[in-house]
Amino acid sequence: MNFCSDNVTGCSPEIMAALAAANQGAATPYGEDKWTQRLEHQFSQLFETDVVVFPVATGSAANALALSVMAPPFGAIYCHSESHINADECGAPEFYTGGAKLVTLGGKHGKISATELEAALSKAEAGVVHHVQPAAVSITQGTEAGTIYGIEEIQTIAEVAHSRGLSLHMDGARFANAVVSLECSPAEVTWKAGVDVLSFGATKNGAVAAEAVVFFNSSLADTFRYRRKRGGHLLSKMRFFSAQLQAYLSDDLWLHNARHANQMTAKLVAGLVSLPGVQLCYPAETNEIFVRFPETVIEGLLAEGFRFYRWEKGENFTTVRLVTAFDTREEDVEAFLAAAKRYAILASQSSFDKLIEV
Repeated sequence: MNFCSDNVTGCSPEIMAALAAANQGAATPYGEDKWTQRLEHQFSQLFETDVVVFPVATGSAANALALSVMAPPFGAIYCHSESHINADECGAPEFYTGGAKLVTLGGKHGKISATELEAALSKAEAGVVHHVQPAAVSITQGTEAGTIYGIEEIQTIAEVAHSRGLSLHMDGARFANAVVSLECSPAEVTWKAGVDVLSFGATKNGAVAAEAVVFFNSSLADTFRYRRKRGGHLLSKMRFFSAQLQAYLSDDLWLHNARHANQMTAKLVAGLVSLPGVQLCYPAETNEIFVRFPETVIEGLLAEGFRFYRWEKGENFTTVRLVTAFDTREEDVEAFLAAAKRYAILASQSSFDKLIEV
């Protein structure tokens, strides 16, 4: 009944079992344990290339610490205005880079475009001492609007960035949902498309608390271990984070979980689009839906115990966000749709009656 976020969920049973197994006996601390030592090989197999991997505890830490090796204090990081690094990380990227400036771009459906990026970079006056210097580009996959970048879109953004000496970072808090939606390999949508560093998310998709910074461009990883330590994310009992990531990748659990979440979103969308007075704000391509409801529909749903976030208030409607997860129950989706239908029909009839009165 709770569609507020994929952070409201518990833990995948497979990951909980892995934590219980890792809890047996002693292990060398600070990442020298056998679980952490195996991660690089596991991630390299997943991405079909040699990578450098660092587990961290949160997505904000993954993003901020990744960007700290991609941009100097006088650097500029180009990102969408609605990106998590700009809107929801309390200045962490600026803090960990030592003062780099986030330069925000617009873009339909939560995505920046190569054209707009090129235009911004052409005005950046690189080399002029009075201005921040272009250093990195960050994109979110899937986006804060629940949409995804296609492989060609990433390629064109990467080409623009690399042609001017900038690195490309991908915030992959919901990376699994995007991969499932694109029906591609992890390699195709990352390093093969030009991504240099990936913040690889697991917490939203079944882990307790586990993220990883994955370097495809290994030269950028040279100082990361010091920055991670300085930032408080070299965990003494790292085995418990690495064990989660190992279980997450084993037997494609990460894809199985994301596929279920995406399917529940698709079911919600299929039911919502037919309701009177209900309008989707963006294509729902991952496990997030932004939808406009009449306020009376929202009040009715909340009264029945459904939970979700109001996102934006309009004159005759309110935008809400619905998020599904690896453990969203199909019966809860069906119950939500049945209730939404009842209240949407009542709201529509009420509007019609008022029109007749006028």
